[in-house]
Amino acid sequence: MSVYEKLKALQIELPMAAAPAAAYVMSAQAGKTVFLSGHLAKKDGKVWEGQFGKNISTEEGKLAARGIAIDLLTTLQAACDGDLSRVKRIVKLMSLVNSTGDFTEQHLVTNGASELFNEVFGEQGKHARSAFGVAQLPMGACVEIELIAELV
Repeated sequence: MSVYEKLKALQIELPMAAAPAAAYVMSAQAGKTVFLSGHLAKKDGKVWEGQFGKNISTEEGKLAARGIAIDLLTTLQAACDGDLSRVKRIVKLMSLVNSTGDFTEQHLVTNGASELFNEVFGEQGKHARSAFGVAQLPMGACVEIELIAELV
């Protein structure tokens, strides 16, 4: 099953690609490796604000991370000249989770993105990753995730 068939089976329609919000680009390529800038969680089209351990649950965070993964797929598709079949492998995710000092489930929040990449790309979606708790993110976002992928 192709990546696009898997997306359709998951009832996922990729949104319009986002524009950078500051002085950076959404993706940069070096050889066959593409680096995607961090994407913030969104809810109802706005930045999904919250801090884990204070006013947002781990389960909500998994949904936020899954939503980010969909946005990352849109940016990755743009970096692949519109063709996600050019993705050889998802190499690494880095997840920043807006957390109180005693919240320790950053890895579970990040699973929302990791699980989606595994569903969409199969073996090629399995990746290395880091999940960090941070004191704050831009615009109060609950989660930010960046991605590194290898292209064919």
